[in-house]
Amino acid sequence: MEQSHVSALQSKHAGIERQLQDEMNRPLPDLSIVQTLKKRKLRIKEELAHF
Repeated sequence: MEQSHVSALQSKHAGIERQLQDEMNRPLPDLSIVQTLKKRKLRIKEELAHF
């Protein structure tokens, strides 16, 4: 059970990373979107640290 949860979190983390890279590669990145994505990524990373 835990392994599938960890896998799901890692998958989410990777997806957010892709969204973040896409936003940063735009000519005028929306900094509020960047900030939101970074916060989501950090929350997932913190949750992963508990395993």
